[in-house]
Amino acid sequence: MIKNFARGLAALSLALTSLALPASAQATPAAAAAQTFPLSYAIGQIPVADESRAGYTRDKFRHWNTGLDPADGCNTRAEVLLAEATEAPGVAAGCKLSEGEWLSYYDEQEVSDPAKLDIDHMVPLAEAWDSGASAWTAKRREAYANDQDAAASLVAVTARTNRQKADQDPATWMPPAPGATCRYLAEWTATKLRWGLTADQAEIDAINVYAGGPCEKQVVHYTPAP
Repeated sequence: MIKNFARGLAALSLALTSLALPASAQATPAAAAAQTFPLSYAIGQIPVADESRAGYTRDKFRHWNTGLDPADGCNTRAEVLLAEATEAPGVAAGCKLSEGEWLSYYDEQEVSDPAKLDIDHMVPLAEAWDSGASAWTAKRREAYANDQDAAASLVAVTARTNRQKADQDPATWMPPAPGATCRYLAEWTATKLRWGLTADQAEIDAINVYAGGPCEKQVVHYTPAP
């Protein structure tokens, strides 16, 4: 009852605020607010639905595009590598990266050769398709596949772990490093919430095993995608 009462007050406050605003202000949508919840609560905010891969092909998600800065000559993959480097790599013509340092958190491996890293979509493209992206426009799927506005969406990891993961969800694959578990589940959940994706029951059940146990103190941070 307390939760419902609080929601009622929030709705009333929003309604009164809207009435008090001039028409021009009401016509401008507010920026999406950042959200922070315990993992155990956040997972309950993902709608549960069966998945379907009918019609999926990887090329329905355009990636890697020109990235956040089309003028820098780097595509999304290269920009993520530059952003996540613990020691900056050399950058040659055409945004060709040479040795730097990265930490692949899935397996806690240090990597110096960028060619040995993949940029993993936290929620794989096929899983996103299964979970609601099949109904999106091509432009929104491209935005999803190149999302650098949320740190959790794209992550530089060893090619080995990325390919082991493939298109699996937490019901069938988890990072091999035990210390990565809670972060991974929080980032998976954040990405599903950010993009309004669904989850199947096995996926929810798998996350809840950890959310109510070793990851009970884990929090989820996300901002809804535009």
